[in-house]
Amino acid sequence: MKVFIILGFSAAIAFTAVFFSFLPIGKDTIFGKKIQGSEIATPTLLLAFSKFPEQESQEISQAAERMEMSIQVLKQKVCQRQKRSLHPTDHLSADLLTMIAKISGCLPYMLPPKCPNNCLANEYRLITGACNNREHPRWGASNTALARWLPAAYEDGLSQPRGWDPRVRYNGFPLPSVREVTRKIIHAPNEAVTEDSLYSDIIMVWGQYIDHDIAFTPQSTSRTTFLSGMECQMTCEKQNPCFPIKVTTNDTLSAGMDCLPFYRSSPACGTGDHAVLFGNISVLNTRQQINGLTSFLDASTVYGSTPAVENKLRNLTSKEGLLRVNLKYYDNHREYLPFTDQIPSPCAQDPSAGGGERVECFLAGDSRSSEVTSLAAMHTLWLREHNRLARALKRINGHWSAETVYQETRKIVGALHQIITLRDYIPKIIGPDAFNLYIGLYTGYDPTVNPTVSNVFSTAAFRFGHATIQPIVRRLNAQYLDDPELPNLHLHQVFFSPWRLIKEGGLDPLIRGLLAHPAKLQVQDQLLNEELTEKLFVLSNNGSLDLSSLNLQRGRDHGLPGYNEWREFCGLPKLETHTDLNTVITNPNVTEKIMELYHNPNNIDVWLGGLMEDFLPGARTGPLFACIIGKQMKALRDGDRFWWENDDVFTEAQKQELKKHSLSRVICDNTGISEVPADAFQLGKFPQDFKHCNNIPGMNLEAWQEFYQEDELCGTPKSVENGDFVYCSESGKSTVTYTCHYGFQLQGEEQSTCTSKGWNFEAPVCIDINECENEINPPCHPSAICINTKGSYKCLHTDPYKLAEDGRTCIGNGCEPTPGRSFLLWMALCGIGSTHICRADGRLPTPKTGNQFCKDTDGSWRCMACPSLQRQIPPSRKVLLLYHRVPICTLSCFPHKHKVKIAKDTVVLDTAEYICCNGPHAGSPIPAHSKDSKPPANLLAQA
Repeated sequence: MKVFIILGFSAAIAFTAVFFSFLPIGKDTIFGKKIQGSEIATPTLLLAFSKFPEQESQEISQAAERMEMSIQVLKQKVCQRQKRSLHPTDHLSADLLTMIAKISGCLPYMLPPKCPNNCLANEYRLITGACNNREHPRWGASNTALARWLPAAYEDGLSQPRGWDPRVRYNGFPLPSVREVTRKIIHAPNEAVTEDSLYSDIIMVWGQYIDHDIAFTPQSTSRTTFLSGMECQMTCEKQNPCFPIKVTTNDTLSAGMDCLPFYRSSPACGTGDHAVLFGNISVLNTRQQINGLTSFLDASTVYGSTPAVENKLRNLTSKEGLLRVNLKYYDNHREYLPFTDQIPSPCAQDPSAGGGERVECFLAGDSRSSEVTSLAAMHTLWLREHNRLARALKRINGHWSAETVYQETRKIVGALHQIITLRDYIPKIIGPDAFNLYIGLYTGYDPTVNPTVSNVFSTAAFRFGHATIQPIVRRLNAQYLDDPELPNLHLHQVFFSPWRLIKEGGLDPLIRGLLAHPAKLQVQDQLLNEELTEKLFVLSNNGSLDLSSLNLQRGRDHGLPGYNEWREFCGLPKLETHTDLNTVITNPNVTEKIMELYHNPNNIDVWLGGLMEDFLPGARTGPLFACIIGKQMKALRDGDRFWWENDDVFTEAQKQELKKHSLSRVICDNTGISEVPADAFQLGKFPQDFKHCNNIPGMNLEAWQEFYQEDELCGTPKSVENGDFVYCSESGKSTVTYTCHYGFQLQGEEQSTCTSKGWNFEAPVCIDINECENEINPPCHPSAICINTKGSYKCLHTDPYKLAEDGRTCIGNGCEPTPGRSFLLWMALCGIGSTHICRADGRLPTPKTGNQFCKDTDGSWRCMACPSLQRQIPPSRKVLLLYHRVPICTLSCFPHKHKVKIAKDTVVLDTAEYICCNGPHAGSPIPAHSKDSKPPANLLAQA
């Protein structure tokens, strides 16, 4: 039995590794075919686009999903053969666990990162957030699991969401459909909006922007069910990663189906069902979700959370440490964000523009920057602020390298994000009492505090802001009056529409509207307006989504415990009855509807319960969300070694200057707006409550000026091509630390110190990394050829196919496999009981192990033995299989000692003979001079 399990694990993982390796995995590979020319993307497509992870997050997500699918296949096989379920505690050896972890691709992401020990380790945070805590280097890092403050609540105890099985009862009752909760409790018409008397609309934008600085949970990269291959948009069956939202036939969003598509969030490696593979199955290791961003308030919205994204955003040709800007459009000589390099993007286009003129989605540190125009405007403000500060710092510190200017500016911008959030924003949201109780005064860095963003904060508490979104977008002129040329817009008209910023007045009218108009007040019977519950991401009459239902379903997907459990966590009284519920939600009509749907307060979803509570004094949240938000903000502050107030992060003079700055000052410095409120979040009337920008204080950058005197002994350090250096001081000695640009690696000594004999080491060199040699995570899809370039790589295609917009995948005419039931059929034929495992190249399979090849049959495959004089390609020999109109040779058997090359229809063994893949001699070697063969015109790959 144990041998069977071992073979089963190996086969299942090998199968799923191949399954995923041949899926089109890039963001625009999935979406590119559906976004051609003037076609309008569907809401589901737009949501998937905004939730699709960047490449590193994508690789981690797929590794975890490979593991998840392997377990599902294995469970199915065990059940079929042994008539019993696989129990998570079945024993596997440590060696086998390690092997399986490697096969899945998960293992590299579960190991601690290597932390730098140079003199910059205490100067600048890593872009990934790793090594902030030297003892726990993964705390707060990007692409790690969200924190659990309470054990997860899954139906099966491991990974199945509450509500997955309609037969399961909670306190005697089934959970209500999330769409039903929306329609009966949360939905409010656009006209039923109560405006906030204290705070402006920009407070809502800041909340969304900051949320995107600290949390991003990627959803599954697969559009189809793992086992059956059914598209999630075409099925109402619950099968990972599909977790559809049930709707009634008379629902306005039904679109003829009984459900709305919903994709589960990607699991973190080694959790949930597949935790058994890592020997750590326990109540504390249920399915977890990934945070694709750093947890820290570090302006990752501006700079990204991975080296690859950071590299895309930087202008490496500039000596001033600038960020890239849009080279096509300017806003009265001010900069816009650059466009994404994945074209065409799904963003809406100006209907009056010519077909050839497109305005693509913006490129920023967070992939959601184009979701709404107000969010795009905030991203643009901080792009401009970085470049403004960088130019100013370079002017006063001419000796600074571009890398020094960039890192110092990034440090300042990060500090401003922290100050505006903790000083100006959070006290207004949770109120002064809760701020003092949960956050309090700063007492310094605490290395025992884990700053990792919690699941409940990201998935529930900080989504309170959705109830503060106005249904109308207002744009005002210089006198803060309505502009007839820029009429008000409904929110759904600005979803994924950066063209409206560029072609309809730029940032200034939009920001004036945000400053001068109130936010929506969160009222218990007016929570989310119809722009969000009926028209989310609508760009045409092509369906819609419901943000409220997505939030509730996401909470269940993530295994969030119920409302009462979180109240107990925060030391709040548990609510046992309808009467108890009335003490915290004082609208009896609302509590009656809640009890009618949930029947028991213990069943209430935490997002709904927290959203409904009466506000605390001076707050915009109730006691539960004030507690969760407060605890999270304290952890983000106290657990951050680079928090702006921590010792030695800034000088005392610099701290005093930073305190003077504000969001209003940022607006003054980076727009044409000349009059703003002193506090951008405070609602005021123009002109009496506004101040001229000359009277808005800001920091003086002279606190950052260094009086440089070139070291007479050593002189200026030698520069390096494709890299840079940063000055730092260590033990009172002048030191430089060298870094390489993304795509290059350092060869030589990283750090050099000035001694009496000069610099103690020669300057290193930055050598190109050959990404095409990465076998763990190949940069190109197997359907394309990887060509290494200087600092990067290219994925090439061959006619008649083309390269997808992700730049990694070949698409067209059968180039894209459609794994599904036929894969399962093949598994049944050549599956787990055999050591001969075949893999698919998109059309015909090739063997992975054993002396076999796979033969294509009608709707399936058969495993065939290699001829006796031939053998399988050894694992040490790499062969690139490429896509062509005629299926390529998939016979990987060949005579001993011959080199292999693959051409269109032929395997070239040497200059004397070939093996034909098609025709009467298929599978047989024939001489090169034979009348039935001719040398191929171009060799496409070589062993």
